[in-house]
Amino acid sequence: MKNPPKKLLDQVRDAIRLKHYSYRTEETYVQWIVRYILFQNKRHPKEMGVPEIEEFLTHLAVEGNVAAATQNQSFSTQFYFCTAKFYGRN
Repeated sequence: MKNPPKKLLDQVRDAIRLKHYSYRTEETYVQWIVRYILFQNKRHPKEMGVPEIEEFLTHLAVEGNVAAATQNQSFSTQFYFCTAKFYGRN
């Protein structure tokens, strides 16, 4: 019997662990991805790209009133896992 495919956040955790990131980094990345998905009405990150990431970051800056460092942390997470490296996009 074939194993069902892993859920997105389990795949994210696996990818982070392969890179030997700290547990705290793993938890932070997962939290940002969950916030991003919820902000985009539970759309899968494979269906989204740069415009959706920009929309989320703008929301954080304008309505979320978060610091630039927080925005950068979120951007790094979104870029790495939701656009280029995690899904093998160029």
